[in-house]
Order: sequence, then structure tokens, then C-alpha cells
Amino acid sequence: MDSQTETFADKLLGFTLPTRSARARVVRLDRVIDDVLSAHDYPPPVTHLLSEALVLAALMGGLLKAEGDDAQLTMQAQTQEGVVSLLICDFRGGELRGYADFDPEALSKLGANPSLSALFGQGYLAITFETGKGQRYQGIVPLEGDTLGEACETYFSQSEQVPTMIRIASRAASDGRVAAGLLIQHLADGEEGRERLHVRMDHPDWEHVATMTGTISHDELLDPTLSLEGIAWRLFHEEDQILIQPGAELRRGCRCSEEYYRSVIARFPVDQREEMRNDDGVIVVDCAFCAKSFELEI
Repeated sequence: MDSQTETFADKLLGFTLPTRSARARVVRLDRVIDDVLSAHDYPPPVTHLLSEALVLAALMGGLLKAEGDDAQLTMQAQTQEGVVSLLICDFRGGELRGYADFDPEALSKLGANPSLSALFGQGYLAITFETGKGQRYQGIVPLEGDTLGEACETYFSQSEQVPTMIRIASRAASDGRVAAGLLIQHLADGEEGRERLHVRMDHPDWEHVATMTGTISHDELLDPTLSLEGIAWRLFHEEDQILIQPGAELRRGCRCSEEYYRSVIARFPVDQREEMRNDDGVIVVDCAFCAKSFELEI
């Protein structure tokens, strides 16, 4: 491979293994993840959690490539009894954004590396695919497992009946944070878009793909000198074919704007808008994703 054409960070890469009826997405977030996280001063456990969530949003959002720029993936983890009450990320046309709401005092009592169950308690994970063509699909599963990645594997198994394996890695770097991940799936009859009547979790091809995927290490996923194409080749170089599919350039993308919030506020009755005003007669709207405030005199 030509190193000048290889993909290293802040861009999605897809690949398929035709003889194994498998498709995959792989990503490494560098500058983008710092751009998203910089909106809030998150403590380390929440930074790690949100980093993993952003990788998952990019990987799953990458499955919508054929649906166009208006297609969107939204992942929401929520609970009423956990330390983290809400975690939300979405992906649209290469744009990523994410936000977490949590109880700082309760979080401080959990130690340096709290488990997923300690953070969320009995929560749930909702994953929504919007095709941009008026179609919307949502699946909701219990927030179980040691990681968000495992919870997403459960979603694909239960809601879509697609055997899926996900590997995520994240760590602090000298100049910020880096996170990476690999999502790989077995598809029925080797063709996307067909009814999944013959997908089996114990299919020999899937067992082989899952075994090979399980050998990827966190260090390999995060290695800045190992390209995403190199990861695919390292895992599956013995296959007859690896078909590479370049994906979207990734960037932070918050869709908040004064015009948008004006249109939302205008839908409220006059008496409710009056109740929203502060002492100066201004309606202040805060964007949770990017931490910007908009002062609206309407």
C-alpha cells in the first residue's frame, strides 16, 4: 500500500471480506475527539466514556453511508438512578457531537475506573437510525455488559439479528486524547439489504472472522503509525479479498444556531415565551453539546 493514500486518523474506513460475507468499519479519532470534548471540562471517567461513545457513533453511523448526507445515527444511554443520567452522541454526514450529564459529587465517590453498571445503574441504550428518506428505525436494549461496545453488540444481536463484534480503545495522549474502534458484522447470504433469514451466530465463516478480530490489541488500534488499511490487512491478509471502501472525513459538528433556536422558541405561545425571559427580557438558550449560549430577543 502507498503510505500517502493510507488512512490514519479522523476518517472512516470500511472494508468487506466477500468470501466470508462480512463487512467492517474502522476508525481512529484524534483531533476530532479533542474538539468535541473541549466544550466541557469532563472528569477522566466521563472523558473515557464519551470517547468510547463517539467512536461507536462513528462506526455505526458509517453503516449509513449509502443513505446520503441527511442520514443520522443517534446513540443515547440513559438512566434515572445512575451517576451518569444521560449520554448522547450522534453522527451525520461525517459530523460528530456528544454530551454527557452526570452528578459530580456521586462520581467522585466511585474511584478512578468505575464500571459501566456503577455509572449507569439499571439504564438502557437506545440506538436510532434515520435514513434521510423519512424512515426511522430504533432499538432499545438494557445497558448491560462491561463496556458501551458490548451493549451495542447486544443491540445488533437482539434488535437486528446481525452477528456483530466491536473492539474499542481509548487513552490520554501527550497532546490530547485518542480513541479508536473496529466494528465487524456477518451478513446473510453475503449480500447487504437482503432478509436475514440465514444468519447464524455459529456460522463457520463468522466464527473465523470473530476469532481473527479478537486478536486485535488496544495498542494496535491506537498506534498512530499503523494505518486503518494496515489494521484490516494485519487481521485478514490470508483472505482471498479485502475490498477497501474509503469513508467520510470526520469533524465536530454541532447544528445549533440562533436561527434554529428562534424558530423553536417561536412555536411556543406568547405567555410561555414571557415566562422564559430573564430579568433583562432576554430568552437565553444553552446548547448542551457545544456549551454556547444564545441570547434571543423575540
